[in-house]
Amino acid sequence: MGLSSGTGPFGNVPAGRFNFTPDPPTGSVLYFDPVPYRLRGTFGGETVFDTLGARLLYETAHLPVYYVPEDDLRHDLLEPSDTQTHCPHKGDASYRSIRVGDRIETDAVWTYREPIAPAAFLAGYAAFYWGKLDEWFVEDEQAFGHPRDPYHRIDTYRTTRAVRVSVDGEPIAESTRAVALFESGLPARFYLPTEDVRTDLLEPSAKTSRCAYKGVASYWHVRVGDTLHDDLAWTYAEPNGDVSPIRGLICFFNERADLALDGQAQERPITQWSR
Repeated sequence: MGLSSGTGPFGNVPAGRFNFTPDPPTGSVLYFDPVPYRLRGTFGGETVFDTLGARLLYETAHLPVYYVPEDDLRHDLLEPSDTQTHCPHKGDASYRSIRVGDRIETDAVWTYREPIAPAAFLAGYAAFYWGKLDEWFVEDEQAFGHPRDPYHRIDTYRTTRAVRVSVDGEPIAESTRAVALFESGLPARFYLPTEDVRTDLLEPSAKTSRCAYKGVASYWHVRVGDTLHDDLAWTYAEPNGDVSPIRGLICFFNERADLALDGQAQERPITQWSR
């Protein structure tokens, strides 16, 4: 999340107000930010780029994307593609595929060779689809999920507010010892001790996900009567150090469950998890 996603200032549903109108989602704000660290990407055991000159592109309603100087690419591993796309905010993009031995990843990298004037700073840079590279490294640590936004922030606070979670009118959890997690561009989340959750209503899910900031989450279904609510709760068994207070605690999507704080029902937020 951060600057350009969710309720961030340049997201599609900004929570605050400007003294100008960026007009999301039809309008778009672009911000091209220098990256202070070494960035590398690998594919098939080869380093496709190794750069100290990467940039992060922020664009309204999108996660930030790394752009790498053309001079830092292994051009011998890249093959031209016939694919082209058009962006009204950046111009015409051309694509290349990555080939290492018998492995090929089509249309893995794109570039705006002649971007439109408001995006002229993109000339001479290329961007990669995150999942089409095998590994990304920031300095010597592997990065997962998507680029970390340096303007993204997560704060955790222990709270004695009375937290109550209900599903289909059935109380699922009640606690006065939750950890409240506030993350840029996302609704407030309340992580609860397992002792305060009706775990008899939880069924393990096979789903996992990886957050670039918090780590690997595992999920739970919630069964109320004959209704199974898929992947309604999650937990981080081994969270990243910055959010260690949520270790082993359980959180529910308040987009699809009813959350009350100190007896006050909370409005369900609208996010990509609302479905």
